Amino acid sequence: MYAVVKTGGKQYRVAPGDILKVERLDGEAGATVTLDQVLLLADGETVTLGTPLVAGAVVKAEILEQTRAPKIIVFKKKRRHNYRRKRGHRQHVTVLKVLEIGREGATQAKGTASEKTAKAKTAKAKAGAETKKRAPAKSAAKSAKAAASEKTATAAKSTASTTKKPKSAKKAAKDKTE
Repeated sequence: MYAVVKTGGKQYRVAPGDILKVERLDGEAGATVTLDQVLLLADGETVTLGTPLVAGAVVKAEILEQTRAPKIIVFKKKRRHNYRRKRGHRQHVTVLKVLEIGREGATQAKGTASEKTAKAKTAKAKAGAETKKRAPAKSAAKSAKAAASEKTATAAKSTASTTKKPKSAKKAAKDKTE
């Protein structure tokens, strides 16, 4: 049995008993971590491919240690400008040992992080639906205000166009001569 798990922006093929180094995960050495972003689950001849994740599949792993990767040298240079910068970097990594791969319902009776996030998403969706129901009332009130302001604007334009403005003395004299 094996699975493809996504963590830290990377994908790893894992099997029970495997030891792998991943991007830093929170937790102390000896703690158990549940990886719920399973992209593929294979059990003998049966292969389950997620779209994008396999529903209910989890990988349990134990944190062996929190360590740092070997140093990487970052060297920058711009030729003919006497510009050289040398800097080192060590990435924080977590060493994991895969304990088991399986379905969430078969391994645990209590809810895990993925169930909690799913419940939170449904709660947000319900809250979003309630706000969507209220939105037309707000837009109707806004449209009523906009219609009232348009009426006053058109009324002001019509009164302005019906009243004649006095002409200047030069224009009046010019119109009389023509």
